Amino acid sequence: MAPPVTERGLKSVVWRKIKTAVFDDCRKEGEWKIMLLDEFTTKLLSSCCKMTDLLEEGVTVVENIYKNREPVRQMKALYFISPTSKSVDCFLRDFGSKSENKYKAAYLYFTDFCPDSLFNKIKASCSKSIRRCKEINISFIPHESQVYTLYVPDAFYYCYSPDPSNASRKEAVMEAMAEQIVTVCATLDENPGVRYKSKPLDNASKLAQMVEKKLEEYYKTDEKGLIKGKTHSQLLIIDRGFDPVSTVLHELTFQAMAYDLLPIENDTYKYRTDGKDKEAVLEEDDDLWVRVRHRHIALVLEEIPKLMKEISSTKKATEGKTSLSALTQLMKKMPHFRKQMTKQVVHLNLAEDCMNKFKLNIEKLCKTEQDLALGTDAEGQRVKDSMLVLLPVLLNKNHDNCDKIRAVLLYIFGINGTTEENLDRLIHNVKIEDDSDMIRNWSHLGVPIVPPSQQAKPVRKDRSAEETFQLSRWTPFIKDIMEC
Repeated sequence: MAPPVTERGLKSVVWRKIKTAVFDDCRKEGEWKIMLLDEFTTKLLSSCCKMTDLLEEGVTVVENIYKNREPVRQMKALYFISPTSKSVDCFLRDFGSKSENKYKAAYLYFTDFCPDSLFNKIKASCSKSIRRCKEINISFIPHESQVYTLYVPDAFYYCYSPDPSNASRKEAVMEAMAEQIVTVCATLDENPGVRYKSKPLDNASKLAQMVEKKLEEYYKTDEKGLIKGKTHSQLLIIDRGFDPVSTVLHELTFQAMAYDLLPIENDTYKYRTDGKDKEAVLEEDDDLWVRVRHRHIALVLEEIPKLMKEISSTKKATEGKTSLSALTQLMKKMPHFRKQMTKQVVHLNLAEDCMNKFKLNIEKLCKTEQDLALGTDAEGQRVKDSMLVLLPVLLNKNHDNCDKIRAVLLYIFGINGTTEENLDRLIHNVKIEDDSDMIRNWSHLGVPIVPPSQQAKPVRKDRSAEETFQLSRWTPFIKDIMEC
């Protein structure tokens, strides 16, 4: 069974809701079903459960709704899909006529609100084949215990595109995202107060207004038929350009550092140990990863070796006993020891790979980045001329163009915008003409790159007395807001 809420947070909350709203709803003892998923629901289920969990719910096979499949007319099918034309059309093809139906009957569950046009299309085509048709309001993917994504790949482009012809598409994308955010609130049983940052662009305020309106509509028409008052929670909506510095800095907490410096794809880390190439998935089920991923790399490098010594000493203490009961206990614990040691080795390799990259080029770069971001050095002295701090990075042949662009951006963010002449000079001297859009396009996010007039820098909370690491002195803006 899936672990309890306390172990997996949001993932467990989502799994429980799916279990109750889908599997418990169509359960019949001793009856097995085929499950059909689309691209979105495949990612959703993969994020919060395993195949063994589905087997326990009576699912024998999981199929992709988009692919051609052989009919299994003696079995019922459970469709868990998003309410899109593509997914609905695939469903309708499975029930073209009674003689051509692929399955005995259908249990149809949508992740979100199904538009009337699609619902009427289903009703007109194959209503007699449908045993259930429900909307369960989970239109987001829990990525970690406290992290989720809406999985809208083109949202960034449409929300920030300067092309006026994209305005209608932008409106549609934001409407869809607002509906998805409401399903997050509904899953958590929250009706939060909605707060947003109104400047420099109006994206955050627009989305906040949409979310507020849809929350009001949802809690007037939810399954219980009761109007839910505002809860104590707060939903903060901020624009991508709200804190550009935090997105550009080299971050030295373990997870952020690993994903920035190493070629990790789909949460899969590839490493080499004992002369063999191996892979490890960095996931919520890995207790050690969850425990250390948000800690500073300096603390991780201290903790992992300590844990390995603890496990080794425990194992040796157990092995020292020769009684039959002691040996029995040892045999039971061996898989546990092996599993723990394997995870420790993975994360020790991961930390070492990070540090190898760090020592090679990133260490000196981090000092410069922190000075540019904060406008002060590690001793708290004000940086009088940011260009003098920036130049050594630009002249260093060991730094690639991407790192130099990051430094240039931090310089521009730190002085709250520069002149066109100065920007052209920087781009030309660093020889990054082909990548100059990586700097200029920040203006589409409302960040002052070449502002028409000098703008005042936002006032920050004084954190000079807080203990921190010298190369991690920057504090994201969002913390200031959350502490208000």
